[in-house]
Amino acid sequence: MSEYINNREMRQKAIKDIIRKLHEGKTVEEVKAIFEEAFHGVSASEISVAESALIAEGLPLEEVQRLCDVHAAVFKGSIEEIHQETDPALIPGHPVNTLVRENKKINHIMDKEIRPYLSLTMFNDMDAYQNLLNGMEQLKDLAIHYQKKENLLFPYMEKYGITAPPKVMWGVDDEIRAQVKEVTDMLLNRVEKNETLISKTEEVLDKIGEMIFKEENIMIPMLLEQLTEEEWKVIADESLEIGFIIDHVPTYQPGAADKKKAEEEKKEEPEVSGLIKLPSGEWTPEELTATLNTLPFDLTFVDKNDQVKYFSEGKERAFPRTRTILGRNVSNCHPPASVHIVEKIVEDFKNGVKDHEDFWIKMAGKYVLIRYFAVRNEQGEYLGVLELTQDIKPIQEIEGEKRLMSE
Repeated sequence: MSEYINNREMRQKAIKDIIRKLHEGKTVEEVKAIFEEAFHGVSASEISVAESALIAEGLPLEEVQRLCDVHAAVFKGSIEEIHQETDPALIPGHPVNTLVRENKKINHIMDKEIRPYLSLTMFNDMDAYQNLLNGMEQLKDLAIHYQKKENLLFPYMEKYGITAPPKVMWGVDDEIRAQVKEVTDMLLNRVEKNETLISKTEEVLDKIGEMIFKEENIMIPMLLEQLTEEEWKVIADESLEIGFIIDHVPTYQPGAADKKKAEEEKKEEPEVSGLIKLPSGEWTPEELTATLNTLPFDLTFVDKNDQVKYFSEGKERAFPRTRTILGRNVSNCHPPASVHIVEKIVEDFKNGVKDHEDFWIKMAGKYVLIRYFAVRNEQGEYLGVLELTQDIKPIQEIEGEKRLMSE
């Protein structure tokens, strides 16, 4: 043990000497030669400790930071680990950083675009009234923020046994979305009860502020205690499917050690190969994947244990789907206000009461047909549920006949 301690102290002293020589004006090549002669490898933690010791001895922090580029040349890849920001909220592209940045934008809209115009005198000032309406229209974007939370963060909370908070938060999210829409509609229709409008607006702004606090002080700490770096990377990548309410979100790149670990784990994953043989033919995995993604509708399959097992990934999507929902209980994939409908459909399918159920809704200029089918084997045994969603508006607009190829 004493030998280990001595070696560690020696290595720290060598690193400090090298950094000092750089500071005194030695060239990179000169210092590099000294470094390689002393030892062949060094850990990120030891470099960090050495730098902290230099700062404690009086070397200005700015000087140590100024040497980062030189360190990179001397210490090669290890410097990436040393100077990587440790607070996820400050790491560009990290899902926590994105969440915090989006919350800042939401706060900005509330404080600068809505609250300054929220007074009775505003109703006699058309410019102020329009500004308030514009602010509420901007606030609708928080739906995208909530979708990422519900489709990407909640599945991991459930995975680690944190089940109650997601359900509660999702219910409040729905209330907020509904209240934002209600206030916006009241503004558009210029209701006469101005005091009521102001009261409702203040109520929803307070509720949004409380949700921001819960996200950053309750939800995020819970996730940071559990999630691996690989899982945060998945969340960051899958966020592109839903989108952002802020600009310039960089691609998240985990630290060198985490990246190496992820690459090693990826190598260990078995490759999907061979033919998928079916009674009426066969596919390669590539052919089957491409075919399912080419269909002009979305498919989602939930197995007999109520777990989401598959969804197609076509270019035109009626609803956002992220891979984090795979393995998730279907009840947790729907808002609390409508989950009872989903559970009743599944129950009826399992009991043989029904074999299908259809819904159709208008949203974002689309007319979406949502169809649920019970999947059964040849013996009639229940295997799961197939959900099919499609924008049928273009189909409804078809008239006459088409017998010739398009140019």
